[in-house]
Amino acid sequence: MDAGYMPTSAERRAIAGIVEGFMRQYDVKGLSLAIARHGKFVYREGFGLADVFVGKKVTPESLFRIASVSKPLTAVGILTLVDQGRLKLSDRVFGEGGVLGFDYGENYPERVKKITVDDLLTHSAGGWANDRYDPMYRDPTWSAAELITWTLKNQPLDHEPGTTYAYSNFGYCILGRIIEKVTGQPYADWMQQNMLAKCGITDMRIAAGTRSSGAGSEVVYYAKTGDPYAFNISRMDAHGGWIGTPSDLVRFAIRVDGFNTPSLLRPETIRLMTTPGMASPEYARGWMINAEQNWWHNGRLDGTTSILVRTSDNFCWAAFANTSGPDMGHALDQLMWKIKNVVSRWRR
Repeated sequence: MDAGYMPTSAERRAIAGIVEGFMRQYDVKGLSLAIARHGKFVYREGFGLADVFVGKKVTPESLFRIASVSKPLTAVGILTLVDQGRLKLSDRVFGEGGVLGFDYGENYPERVKKITVDDLLTHSAGGWANDRYDPMYRDPTWSAAELITWTLKNQPLDHEPGTTYAYSNFGYCILGRIIEKVTGQPYADWMQQNMLAKCGITDMRIAAGTRSSGAGSEVVYYAKTGDPYAFNISRMDAHGGWIGTPSDLVRFAIRVDGFNTPSLLRPETIRLMTTPGMASPEYARGWMINAEQNWWHNGRLDGTTSILVRTSDNFCWAAFANTSGPDMGHALDQLMWKIKNVVSRWRR
């Protein structure tokens, strides 16, 4: 922790008041957040309950599903392989000479054979959008291989690859399979050993699908609509399946933030990672960006709301809630900016 930039006692009370007001307004059961400045933690705190039934409190060490905040992790995994010369963003994914070849079928549609690794990173493969037809929420008994095989055969792309932005969980699922193919290891194992460990992260893992099989320090999830335990979250690994603490995700962000901390990626690769794709001015490669050069990704599942932010003035923060509801994602983002403005030394 950087003692010189930690909140005063009065500022900590003010932060707690803001957070507690947010939790009352959105009926949030439990929330955890972590903030770093210039690569050092300045605030970490848990609020509310990890398990309402037994009265277990949230701590900074409580594990939460992070939902689509998993996507920056997967993007950095892919870009690490690019830095190592084991993969190119221009590589075709399917068919003759493709990274995945014919692993998921023998006769791919012509559009599918044109998809590149970069198309998947930038959500411009041409379809499989995050809507009511999202492939990732089909039959939860299917394995990832069964799901991919079925989708490539039965769910045609809407557009030519590389031309149109459509946010795609399925595309990031495929990126996880690319990591497995190139490295010869299960996705989570390779990510833990070759990326997360370098960040000093030891507790992150792919979530279990049921409450009883969750990690001992994992929170219980509460949703106003839907069932947090109804989907196959382990199959969502590369696009939305990780659990971790806000501190874990801040440690990760610090290692790719483009400032003076040791980085997982080459400087030119970080610039590429945060350059928008051709199909969208706001989504780069695993991160959303804006004109102020702030980078972020949010996430939502039934029972989960999450956000990870890197700001242009050298802050990184993450906040996770074990509750979901309408407009909570935007509200959680605004909450963190309000907290930043509470501390006088953070406004300089």
